[in-house]
Amino acid sequence: MKRQFDIAIIEDVEDIRNNLKDYFDIRPEISAVYAYDSMEAFFGHSSLKGIPDIALCDIGLPGMNGIEGIKMIKSIAPETDIIMLTVFSDTEKIFQSLSAGATGYVLKNTPLPEILKAILDIRAGGSYMTPSIARKVIDRFVPDKINFGEKLTTKEKHIVEALTDGLSYKLIAAKLNISMDTVRFHIKNIYRKLHVNSKAEVIGKAYRGEL
Repeated sequence: MKRQFDIAIIEDVEDIRNNLKDYFDIRPEISAVYAYDSMEAFFGHSSLKGIPDIALCDIGLPGMNGIEGIKMIKSIAPETDIIMLTVFSDTEKIFQSLSAGATGYVLKNTPLPEILKAILDIRAGGSYMTPSIARKVIDRFVPDKINFGEKLTTKEKHIVEALTDGLSYKLIAAKLNISMDTVRFHIKNIYRKLHVNSKAEVIGKAYRGEL
């Protein structure tokens, strides 16, 4: 496969940083991998080499933290995609990161192949969040913007929750003890009520605060 993009890893824990670099170094999709232990080191090197296509950033960095850093990255190179890779799963850190310009939010216990998938999804024009993080985003926006008691039935709400948990139609049917056709019927109504056409659009609307 043709090498397509370069990536920077900004992570102060040496073992994590090295493991990520070793994994990405052999990926044919990635042309170059740069690794830094701080935002200051990243900006010092990038002033010579240029800002990479993807920046994978920790939040709890020494000196300039990750959230401050991504604001600066986006001000210099708004086309650069930034994925937060962090241990922080609290709502405040998530929304500070997204508001600062992060395109994705991945927890550090995420397997390396899944982190690569997140990168490739974002390079393809999408966004990515660890499922538990996506659920927090949905929970943050949906109660403020949608009154499920008025707009969605209890069954529809359960299906929305299952969709955000990443369940397939088959698994939703089994979980709720209904047929696949019934799942499709409810999802059609959910999408109509939310004015979307897919699960990705539901998450996207929540991500942008449009629900």
